[in-house]
Amino acid sequence: MTEIVKKIAPDILSLIKSSTSVLLHCHPSPDPDSVGSALAMKLVLESLGKKVTVIAGDSEIPKAFSHFPGFASIVPKNFFEIDLAAFDLFIIQDSGSPEMISRKSPIVDGAAQPIIFPSGLKTVVIDHHISNKKFANDINLVDATYPSTTLLLLDLFKEWGIVLNPDIAANLFIGAFTDTGGFRYENTTAETLLSASELARTAPHFLDVVSQMENSRTPSELIVHGIALSNIEVFADVHMAIAAVTLADLEKKGIDAKDASSGGVAGQLKSVVGWDIGICIVEIEPGLFKGSMRTRDSEKYDLSKLALMLGGGGHKAAAGIRVTGTLAEAKQKIVDAARAML
Repeated sequence: MTEIVKKIAPDILSLIKSSTSVLLHCHPSPDPDSVGSALAMKLVLESLGKKVTVIAGDSEIPKAFSHFPGFASIVPKNFFEIDLAAFDLFIIQDSGSPEMISRKSPIVDGAAQPIIFPSGLKTVVIDHHISNKKFANDINLVDATYPSTTLLLLDLFKEWGIVLNPDIAANLFIGAFTDTGGFRYENTTAETLLSASELARTAPHFLDVVSQMENSRTPSELIVHGIALSNIEVFADVHMAIAAVTLADLEKKGIDAKDASSGGVAGQLKSVVGWDIGICIVEIEPGLFKGSMRTRDSEKYDLSKLALMLGGGGHKAAAGIRVTGTLAEAKQKIVDAARAML
């Protein structure tokens, strides 16, 4: 339990108690930490007598997450498709910037309009990303010492006196499991394992939750991985390897860009001796590449800083980016940013 959680927990609980209808969301291209955090918070808020809505956000939630407790209650809408007047509190979790609420803001005169919260909507950010911009109007609880937002929530719930049930614990566990790479990433500590043990005792079916998620891959996912691993370019001066998948690659295989998951490729790249930074980029729209980054040495290569230079965000050892241009231009932007950082 960190001091910042102890200090801010009562203020968040006070806002919750004064609210009637609470909005929660999943960030674009949601991972288990995003979905698990939203569903765990929903169950807790409902136990406190609140009306709660979880929206899927910009992206379809992966079918691999469909067994997470409460999954069926997620509303398939994004931030701009709901009536904000129906809510008096918006708790924004696992999102480092307004763009992680939605990237589908209205275009006026060729420019995307910023997300603006109406005056009647209280906003709270709860996150563990070191790159978080602390953009909530009312309370920002950001603590990068936690390896996942779900483990931050675990301590927050303790401060609120919440007694966990198996469903809440399962959602918290799956976020911690994935954001630590199955407790293999360097953000895993003894405290992480103690918290995971506590959650596993409360949710004895935790292995089923993990197994169902990890054994729900699609043929498209494996095909995309194969394409990425067959298109690797190494930039020795920055100890970086970049794997890439273009829309043309996807079209040849009949794969829709929305189904082009590259999860895990960056981790494979950084496992190679000499490739200290592994990056996988996938073209999701013409001229727009989404990428994931991993490093084997986060003290030397702080990916959270590199991500901020490339329209993304994340942690020192793992981060996400969005880069525009042709494939060659996207790669050049990434390498130039790495060279500038080093």
